[in-house]
Amino acid sequence: MAEIRKKGFKELSPIDVYMLLPKTNCKECGFDNCMAFAAKVVNREINIKDCPPLLTKQFKKQYQQLSEMLKPAVKEITIGTGEKAVKIGGKLVMYRHEFVYFNPTPIAIDVTDEMSEGEIVNRVKQTEEFSYVYIGQTLKLNMIAIRSTSNDPEKFKAAVKKVIENTSLPLILCSFDPNVIESGLMAAPKSRPLIYAATKENWREMAELALMYDCPLTVFAPNDLKLLRSLTKTLLEYGVKDLVLDPGTFPTEGLADTINNFTIIRRAACKHGDELFGFPIIGVPMTAWLDKSDSPAEVVMWKEAYLAGMLIVRYADLLIMHSLEGWVLLPNMILRQNIYTDPRKPVAVEPGLRTFGNPNENSPVMMTTNFALTYYTVASDIEASGVDSYLIVVDTEGIAVDSAVAGRKLTAEKVAEAIKESEIENKVKHRKIIIPGKAARLSGEIEQLSGWEVIVGPKDSSGIPAFLQQKWGK
Repeated sequence: MAEIRKKGFKELSPIDVYMLLPKTNCKECGFDNCMAFAAKVVNREINIKDCPPLLTKQFKKQYQQLSEMLKPAVKEITIGTGEKAVKIGGKLVMYRHEFVYFNPTPIAIDVTDEMSEGEIVNRVKQTEEFSYVYIGQTLKLNMIAIRSTSNDPEKFKAAVKKVIENTSLPLILCSFDPNVIESGLMAAPKSRPLIYAATKENWREMAELALMYDCPLTVFAPNDLKLLRSLTKTLLEYGVKDLVLDPGTFPTEGLADTINNFTIIRRAACKHGDELFGFPIIGVPMTAWLDKSDSPAEVVMWKEAYLAGMLIVRYADLLIMHSLEGWVLLPNMILRQNIYTDPRKPVAVEPGLRTFGNPNENSPVMMTTNFALTYYTVASDIEASGVDSYLIVVDTEGIAVDSAVAGRKLTAEKVAEAIKESEIENKVKHRKIIIPGKAARLSGEIEQLSGWEVIVGPKDSSGIPAFLQQKWGK
């Protein structure tokens, strides 16, 4: 079948890439030879465009072959323009542990064309300002979905204009009426929003709009994968190349079907090379709010929250949500961040000396590892203590204290070396260092190698404030 890729991700090796490279070892890419370059390409650390000779006319055929060989199972789609444009899809594998996921799931917050101008502006402002710092990274919301609940082209156009006046976030224009969508596109002609959505009834008109305005297009076939695949094929043949798939999001009785459909689509793309299903998937947890029962708002928000979490885990490349409550969004933003970290690389911070407050020659000196979660937890607890302090961050290759001690990534030699490199002896007149309780067994060796007196601190960093107040003062 022409639609099935001949070579899966797992089968690709550096030699496959190397055989299609110029093999000149010219070093223009920054690597010593073409094989080293090939290895980086296979790991997706660099792009084949980083090989200047490959971009010449002489190697045009090889470049095309490599592009086809390296293309992801799930096509990468760009929504919006400028710095805040988002990329969705681009997945190479079905399971995160197989390699790594790219392009964290953007979360869009909805507004409708029947909201007042003040309400629209307020929701847009809340969306832009919503942020949370987690392990040194700022987590934010990413998009605005404008829904036409009035089905009035003029109202929709006014709503789109109001949103554009107040944000540069990428947009999703939501209506099944092509006339309504066209009015929204006229208000945002160069914004490259995602059009939502083409169905079996309106696909031709929606396809024309997508081509005219160069916009990605959502294909909607609720709980009908056969129809979804057929529509995708039709739209591709019509000329629309950037598609997003929506098999429907059902928060109650159809929840099992929702998860199954998302999984089947992603499996078909990643495991079987089905190019008609090789597009990003959109989930709409806000459908929880369309339930006509008399459930309290808290219950509906809870349903939306768990539905969003399930869809992030089950391959959703984009979400549309309604609630702006922190307890709905934050758990899912953190879940997203955790899933989209590279499992091949521990999350680490730069080693070295850190200061908290305005430490002086009598301030305490503490030590921890450079595992990001450990560092930011310890830093938070030091700040909570209110004690001006020094903290030496030891390079343990991004591994936590107990694991680093057990795996010989945190040794007395490394601690002694870190103390010396930090030049902390020039900043304090004492020679006392507080180490984590979980590294207590290294205390004797550290004292011998560094000449510093070791004080064993609490096993859990939450005990730092009390420890410093009780022990250091004495």
